[in-house]
Amino acid sequence: MFKKLLVACGLLTGIVSAKAQTDSSVTPSVIKTLTLKQYVDYQKGPTLETMALPATLNRYPMPDDVLKYKKDLKLTPEQVKKITEISKYLQLKKTEIGQSVIRNEKKLDDLFTTQKVDEGSIAFYGNRYGLYEGEYRTSVLMACYNTYNALNPQQTKQYWKLKKP
Repeated sequence: MFKKLLVACGLLTGIVSAKAQTDSSVTPSVIKTLTLKQYVDYQKGPTLETMALPATLNRYPMPDDVLKYKKDLKLTPEQVKKITEISKYLQLKKTEIGQSVIRNEKKLDDLFTTQKVDEGSIAFYGNRYGLYEGEYRTSVLMACYNTYNALNPQQTKQYWKLKKP
């Protein structure tokens, strides 16, 4: 019994140790100021949910969410095409902005590493984060607005009924 318990503890310790070593929230990435998780997330682009709150809380839907219910909402082929285009553009912006953040972070890291940093470069690259976030939020909110406008009032009402848990 004691041997089985010892083996089980050993296996559990090994699993916990392996998990700790591969935890992407602490594993460094190719850019030392970003964890692997942050780096991968930026490569995919920032998450949409919080950026969309002003729209979604006021019943302007996200395009991908609407497309999930296209049959239930009886979307026309033209509506599907339009909302799909909105979704693709939003994904493009998401990836583009994530890549911009990565390049910006790399430049800041390089400036500090080479000791070529000064107040002007800190202000310039620091302020760019706000620019990227604003551009992305604008893209998300415009996608919600345009998706809302692609639907008729009955479809919008039906969508929110379907969306409720």
